[in-house]
Amino acid sequence: MKKAEIVSLISRILVGGVFIYAGFLKISAPVEEFAYAIESYKIFSYKISLLSAYFMPWFELYLGVFILTGVYIRFFSIISIMTFLAFEFFLIQAIIRKLPITNCGCFGSSHSNSIYTEFSLNFIWIILSFISLLYGKFLSIDLWLERKVVNEK
Repeated sequence: MKKAEIVSLISRILVGGVFIYAGFLKISAPVEEFAYAIESYKIFSYKISLLSAYFMPWFELYLGVFILTGVYIRFFSIISIMTFLAFEFFLIQAIIRKLPITNCGCFGSSHSNSIYTEFSLNFIWIILSFISLLYGKFLSIDLWLERKVVNEK
C-alpha cells in the first residue's frame, strides 16, 4: 500500500461521509426548513428554493455513496469539486452582501456553523475531492471492475 492510496481512501471516506451525512440530515427534516435556508441567500425565489430543497439532499446522499464506494470515482470527484465550488459561490456572495444568514443550510437546520467556518471547510473538502480525483481508485468498485475485466481476458 502506498501513502497516496491510503490518503485517497481517507479522502473518499471523508468527502463521501460528509455528503451522506448532510444529505441524510436534510432528508430527515421537513423540506421547508432547507428551502428557507436556501431562500435566505436571496438568489432564488421560494419556488426554486423549495424545488432545490427536494432535490439537493438526495443528490448529496447519492454523490456521497458513489464517492465512498468508488463508483466512477474520477467523474464523481469532479462533480464533488464543482458542488463545493458552487457552495463557495453562495457563501461568498452572502458574505459580500452581508446577508444575515444564521443557518447556512449545509447540514439542515439541526446543525449550523457560521458561513465563514463553512467557507473554510469547503476548501478542505475541495482539496480532499481533488485527492480522490487523482488517486481515488484504491479499494474502489472501479478498481475491482478493472481487475475483473483484465482477469476475464
